[in-house]
Amino acid sequence: MKLVLFDCDGTLVDGAGLICATMDATFAEHGLPLPSTRATRNVIGRSLDLAIAELLPQGAAADVPHLVREYKENYQRIRQTGQYTDPLYEGIAELVAQLAARDDLLLGIVTGKSRRGVANVFATHGFGDHFVTVRTADDCPSKPHPAMVRECCAETGMEVADTLVIGDTVYDMEMAVSAGAHAIGVDWGYGAVDALRRAGAGAVLSHPDQLLAHLPKTV
Repeated sequence: MKLVLFDCDGTLVDGAGLICATMDATFAEHGLPLPSTRATRNVIGRSLDLAIAELLPQGAAADVPHLVREYKENYQRIRQTGQYTDPLYEGIAELVAQLAARDDLLLGIVTGKSRRGVANVFATHGFGDHFVTVRTADDCPSKPHPAMVRECCAETGMEVADTLVIGDTVYDMEMAVSAGAHAIGVDWGYGAVDALRRAGAGAVLSHPDQLLAHLPKTV
C-alpha cells in the first residue's frame, strides 16, 4: 500500500488567475504597490500570511493578519463573479480516477489553500471522495514544514517511507524530503524544473500520466 499526496494549486488545478487577482485587489485597497504576477505565482503554496509578508515591499508597514482577512473576503467575492475558475490541468481528472480505483493506493491532498478553498475545488470538480486525507493551511504550519505529510501518514496509518508527494514548487519538494517521503515534481505549475530537482525531486513530470511509471504495477 502506498500513500500519494497531491499539492493542489499548480498541481491539480490552475488557480493562479484568481489568486493573482485577489492579491492585487487586496494590496490596492491598502495603497500598496501591486506585486508582479511572477512574484505572486512564486509564493503560491505557502500559507497566506507568509505569502503576503513575502510580497510586501521592503520596509512597508502593514498589518499582515488584516491583509489575510481581507484577502479571504476578496477571494470569495471575486470567485463568485465567475470570471476566474480553478480548472483542472489536462489529464488530472483521468489520473485521479485511475489511481482512486486501485486497491493498493490511498490518495490525499497537502496544500497551502484553506479548508474552504479545498471544499470549493471539490465542489467544482466532484472528486473529493477520492481523497481520504487532507491537510491545509488551516491545519498545519506552512510548507516546507513536514507536518502536513506526517499528519496524513498518521491519519491513514501509512509509513512516510511509503509516501509520495506530488507538487509543483520547491516548498512541496522540501516538505517531502524533510518528512522522509519521496518527492516528484511537475512542470505544468508555478515552479522551475531545475529548482524542483535541486529541492529534492526524484523526477519531474511533464504530463500527469507519467506518474504511473513511478508507482507499483497493479497485480
